[in-house]
Amino acid sequence: MKSIIYIAFFIFFSSFNIYAQKDSITANTKQLQLKPADYNPLSPSKAAFYSAIFPGAGQIYNNRYWWQLPLIYGGLGISIYSYIDSSNDYDRYRTAFKRRKAGLPDEFTVDGTPIISDAGLESAQRQLSKNRDLSLLSAILVYVLQIVEASVRAHLLQFDTNENLSISPMTIPDYDLVEAPKVGVTLKYSF
Repeated sequence: MKSIIYIAFFIFFSSFNIYAQKDSITANTKQLQLKPADYNPLSPSKAAFYSAIFPGAGQIYNNRYWWQLPLIYGGLGISIYSYIDSSNDYDRYRTAFKRRKAGLPDEFTVDGTPIISDAGLESAQRQLSKNRDLSLLSAILVYVLQIVEASVRAHLLQFDTNENLSISPMTIPDYDLVEAPKVGVTLKYSF
């Protein structure tokens, strides 16, 4: 069975024609010399360091902050607010549960009648604990992602993006098979 698979792969891959192309980029090499001032290998690490010290500072270093800073601070602000709110509510329900177990009145008891049952207090504590943990996780995630984004953006800003770089699709007919012409697609890139 394995030999049939090997033979099928050999026949499949050996049926392709391989064409060589001429080197057309030797004429334009003088125009594309990269100047040492254009490439700064420490730029990505600086951007990541600045973002680690102060969230959003790497985006400011990269001059890409007009739409990213509101997202970063919005994500961090919402996560921190949700963490604090869930933590305070958890403490309220936890205190009420402890007071009720000790036989003392709590804030969820009106005229000796509990508004929320003991099972409801336990359920609320579990849910608020999960919400608090997820809020902390989302704040850490936003913090780490903004560091990674600043570093990646600093890497990408150093690429040459002039107008001479292009990708243009073109079709090349296969003239070896005259009775059944086939057309292939090639992506030609020029520098």
